[in-house]
Amino acid sequence: MSNQPTHEAALDRAAETKTRILEAAVREFSEHGLAGARTEQIASAAGVNKALLYYYFESKEKLYSAALEMVSGRVRDRSMAVFLLEASPGERLLRVALEHFDRILTQREFQSLMQQEMMRLRKGEEGELPILVKRVFAPMYAMLQSMVREGVDAGELIKTEWLQMMLATLGPNVFYFLSAPMLRQVVDFEPFDKEVLRTRRVALVEFLGQAVFVDRQHGAELAARVLADSPMPDNADLKGFEVKKK
Repeated sequence: MSNQPTHEAALDRAAETKTRILEAAVREFSEHGLAGARTEQIASAAGVNKALLYYYFESKEKLYSAALEMVSGRVRDRSMAVFLLEASPGERLLRVALEHFDRILTQREFQSLMQQEMMRLRKGEEGELPILVKRVFAPMYAMLQSMVREGVDAGELIKTEWLQMMLATLGPNVFYFLSAPMLRQVVDFEPFDKEVLRTRRVALVEFLGQAVFVDRQHGAELAARVLADSPMPDNADLKGFEVKKK
């Protein structure tokens, strides 16, 4: 019995060490990719000996897989929590759109890793994306499909296919952030300015409140409620965004 607390403490220290390594790996891989990342830098950032990386994860590739799984799991859990809220399908749809916008703002490392994986897939590399789709994105899409159909059947959401609803809900977020370098050439404001992003965030939810609800007044009221209790995240520091000064 006397060894039990020591054993448990050792397990806790090991878990904490692995977490530090994974956090450092996510930062390094998101910035430099699998090929360019340096295990020496990961070990230094985690405050451990480089040998521990291989002790826990065996190889750079397996460390990359574990780091990607960790950060993707966090995104999945956040998104699934929104799907499972005690609210009408329409309200959950608005919250899904807002959570997606905020994810792009606050989960830059995840966005970078996903873009890298899509590039690997286009190059014909096996990569991790098929596994992530199965573990993370397929369950999320299934929840969205069910939610939209529930809202349509209840008469809350307009009649349309679930995929079109998903594209209309999440697509504007993706397009806005990807097109910002071009957009700044034709508008008189900086697309990544915090106040501009705050305005876009509000406009997204208010537009959906008018566009996808059978009863627009109901949609407007839900949009106001969602925005009132979901302020822009404090950690939306725009790290990783290229803000141009006029």
